[in-house]
Amino acid sequence: MRETSAPLHQHGSDAVREIGQVLELLEIAWERGRSTLSTAPISPAQTRVMYIIEREPGINASTLGRRLSVAAPSVTRLCDRLQAAGFIRRTPRTEDRREMLLELTGTGIAHLRVIRDRREQTLRQAMSRMPPDAQNALATGLSALCDAVSEPAQPLGHQESA
Repeated sequence: MRETSAPLHQHGSDAVREIGQVLELLEIAWERGRSTLSTAPISPAQTRVMYIIEREPGINASTLGRRLSVAAPSVTRLCDRLQAAGFIRRTPRTEDRREMLLELTGTGIAHLRVIRDRREQTLRQAMSRMPPDAQNALATGLSALCDAVSEPAQPLGHQESA
């Protein structure tokens, strides 16, 4: 990555290109460190389900399907496997016992903790080779990017005017 003297907003396409390069490097690092960064014994898709359930305890399957952009049968299969592995539990909603609410079990919470601990250790090792000001800039920038990604997307070609 190169250093720019002009503010990033003046070189938006340069920043996007550099972020794209970072994503490519993360993909390479992911492949190289599969054992370190693995979500085994569950798949990355199942791990994603667990992240959503962790953020929204008591979510139902139809809302989970919308969050994942997948059909109901796929959600059911994912949840069946996670429940069989002991990572989630389904409980009937008191007002309508046909609706099942999803929550992580203690085993599921512990598994996510292990995944995060391994990933954090790997990131700490990589970031330890960066100067402190670059570490701070990265943390600030990634935090802002996460905030921007979590906002509802504007349709392409429709920019809000200030």
